Amino acid sequence: MATKRIPMRQLREVLRLRLHAKLSLRQIRDSLKLSLGAIQKVISKADELGLTWIEIDTLDDQHLIQQFYPTPTTRQSSKFQLPDWVDLYQELKRKGTTKYLLWEEYCQQYPDRHYSYSQYCILYLRWLKKQRRSMRQTHKAGEKLFVDYAGQTVSIVTPVTGEIRTAQIFVAVLGASNYTFCEATWSQKLPDWINSHVRAFNFIGGVPTIVVPDNLLCGAPHNKFYVK
Repeated sequence: MATKRIPMRQLREVLRLRLHAKLSLRQIRDSLKLSLGAIQKVISKADELGLTWIEIDTLDDQHLIQQFYPTPTTRQSSKFQLPDWVDLYQELKRKGTTKYLLWEEYCQQYPDRHYSYSQYCILYLRWLKKQRRSMRQTHKAGEKLFVDYAGQTVSIVTPVTGEIRTAQIFVAVLGASNYTFCEATWSQKLPDWINSHVRAFNFIGGVPTIVVPDNLLCGAPHNKFYVK
């Protein structure tokens, strides 16, 4: 049975939620934001192959993807396939998408003609520099801490009941070093917002001069506050 291709990062999660957590198709749809048709085809393919979660969990990504999307050709080629940089640029705007995830999908699409991850990043940066001018910002060590909620949430599945709860992801990053703290909380309400800051300060081992939130009104009505 041919299956509609879904990203590798979601394929394993579909199988885990169905075969291990025993969630319904609709629960999986709500958790991963995939169509019921795509989910059903993946589950049907797993049934056709007779795969259990224990077997799937032992497979690495390359072997798992081959089970569901066999490579149509094994022909070797000495020419590397250049990625679609415009498509990559647009995909990186999506929450939770990273260059590494997109590189993995690129490798799966061109298993014998792909660049290494380091070369992939270098080529992308070269392309990006030709597209636009950027304004360099100078950050002093310990001066600014940028804080925000990631936007994308994390689904927490209760193993016994199958109930799904959604957790928020708080992120704090020092401007000069990019030293990063992140944690999951049940809400974005003021108590969680304040407590996340306290734990972030403990994590970085100090208090910055300025905390810069991103469009958050609950804890910082003027979008920037100084720590005394």
